[in-house]
Amino acid sequence: MRFRESICVLVMVVFLMPQVVLAMEVYKNDDFKVKAGFWGQAWYQTVSDGRDTDGDGKQDSTIYDTLIRRAYFYAGADYRKYVSTFIHVAGDRIDQDYMHDRPSLGLGSNLVVRDWWVDFNLWHDMVRLKVGRMYVPLTRNYGTTSTKSLLSLDLNWAQGGIRGGIFYPSKVGRDDSVCLWGNVLDSRLQYRLMLGEGIGNDDINPGDHPRFAGRLSWAFMEPETSWFNAGTYLGKKKVLTVGAGWDFQSDLDYGSPSRTYDYAAYTVDVHWDQPVGPGAGAVTAEAAYIHVNNGPNAINYTHMVRGANSDIVSFKGGYLLPWQPYSMGFQPVFHFEYMDPDTGDGTTVFGGGVNWFFYGQANKLSFDITAVEQGDETYGSRPVQDHVICTFQLALGF
Repeated sequence: MRFRESICVLVMVVFLMPQVVLAMEVYKNDDFKVKAGFWGQAWYQTVSDGRDTDGDGKQDSTIYDTLIRRAYFYAGADYRKYVSTFIHVAGDRIDQDYMHDRPSLGLGSNLVVRDWWVDFNLWHDMVRLKVGRMYVPLTRNYGTTSTKSLLSLDLNWAQGGIRGGIFYPSKVGRDDSVCLWGNVLDSRLQYRLMLGEGIGNDDINPGDHPRFAGRLSWAFMEPETSWFNAGTYLGKKKVLTVGAGWDFQSDLDYGSPSRTYDYAAYTVDVHWDQPVGPGAGAVTAEAAYIHVNNGPNAINYTHMVRGANSDIVSFKGGYLLPWQPYSMGFQPVFHFEYMDPDTGDGTTVFGGGVNWFFYGQANKLSFDITAVEQGDETYGSRPVQDHVICTFQLALGF
């Protein structure tokens, strides 16, 4: 079945179903339950990618790209409140043009196990132990927020969003690790402490040094106690949460014969979600600052190269229009991100669009226009150029 035909079938299935939810219960009794489901995003993009195809020194090429941005098959099980398991078999950026295919990570042409863990509730939700492959507890944007409920179209550019990359060591934003986490002080304080593999390659990590990461968040309004938070609550929750995170791995070899590097990053962020009043809609806003020392990864279309020190600031916001029911609402959004490495001029990524939710957060149509502007454009084997990206998205889950 061709790609466009597949999308048409998915649309028909969703609109003919009387109710769409994020998971189906496969089995349940008094002590044990099992659920499974699927969620995915299809994109159509136009990208003025800045290439000079006729040699006159000007940008004159545009990519017209149809791809599966995410395809997640998942299952989970819970035994009372003591033990839970979860697994994602996933693929990202399937059939995306001009992307290096990495099937072992599920990027481009394959499905792999993306998330998997066993979570032990050791003491009243205040002490939990999670073992497996999971999000790195550093930022909110790609550390606690579910990609099924993002506010803007995608993650931030420096964390793998749109056509960017991830600045920290990861297996597509995850790491094989153990994480001690929980909710204390009337569930207002959530903590996450991770011991992970980080960069495990012997050539880059010859000393086999582990990775240490952690995150603290304080809820001033309603607590956020789950492993995955929402990027927008669609007016159903009052949230004001401040968070801070850190990440560290020592003695990494980036190819310099004279020295090794200690990678480190820290961040502070704030998230605000507020119903304005009866019939008045809801506001969502988020801001973050990240500092990176000796980043291990180069980021597409920026001067952030391996080994760079960088500062990153980001803002995003949205307003759920009051004249729509919250479960089927329109939400204009905007986003802004500035990346300032010490290896070159900065890059600004900004844009906006609209979400139309037809069954909760995960089922929506979106449109977004994103501009990438460089302080200093470069050409050659690693182009860093201005371009504009327009994206239509269909996201579906059951």
